[in-house]
Amino acid sequence: MATVTELIIYPIKSCAGISVPEAQFLVSGLVAGGVHDREWMLVTRDGQFLTQREYPRMALLTPRIIGDAVEVSAPGMPPLRLPLAHDAGAPGITVQIWDHSVLAADCGDAAAAWFGDAIGGACRLVRFRPDVQRPTSTKWTSGAPSETRFADGYPILVIGQASLDDLNSRLVAAGHTALPMNRFRPNLVVDGLEAFEEDYVETFTGDGLALRPVKPCARCPIPAIDQATGIPGPDPLDILQAYRANPRMEGAVCIGMNAIVTAGIGGRLHVGQELDASIAF
Repeated sequence: MATVTELIIYPIKSCAGISVPEAQFLVSGLVAGGVHDREWMLVTRDGQFLTQREYPRMALLTPRIIGDAVEVSAPGMPPLRLPLAHDAGAPGITVQIWDHSVLAADCGDAAAAWFGDAIGGACRLVRFRPDVQRPTSTKWTSGAPSETRFADGYPILVIGQASLDDLNSRLVAAGHTALPMNRFRPNLVVDGLEAFEEDYVETFTGDGLALRPVKPCARCPIPAIDQATGIPGPDPLDILQAYRANPRMEGAVCIGMNAIVTAGIGGRLHVGQELDASIAF
């Protein structure tokens, strides 16, 4: 059995997350308080997506759900309110996420100016449109369909607590500081598995929900960024490279599994809930 120890949504891609006590599972990922995971995103003026790779200060942009809005705060700035109600008149803008082009809604000049000041670079804020679907690649799903919003590739990222504990034991032994889970930006953290056992789970099931890990999560330099300060530091990938280079991912360092929902869409999951973790043999 695996126990859910944390559920996190990231309303704005690559900005701070919100840890929630429970969340609803949709085919496109988690939703809590009327807010979807990766529902908003920062892009360049020509629509290329932005992350902490380009602007580490994005880690300091902190959303919280207040009634019918998401309020975003940043150091030294007044908060910005993003209404949950969709603006049917918002102009469309085509944005690029890796190899995907998506029609999004532009959130206007005031939001663009606020985020530009917050990260120190020109940008636009866009929102995923309710009339748009973004199918995920079926290369890793054995043909099973799924979709996501502005996540990199799949709707949910799962990491076992034991996997982080294993990495931290190696970091500490090498004279480094242990890292919090937020460096790896999961949606679902589970306890009760062996280190990296989530790599071999065929399905997590419970209360009618079925969540299938499908693709190892290849890591970029973002885990080197302190999420509390927005300052890059020692890169844990240096140690992970010694034992987490995945030949299935052309040697990329991997930690965590991208997953899709295969049953129980619309159901809810809560912290403390137990899930059956069936291992693929």
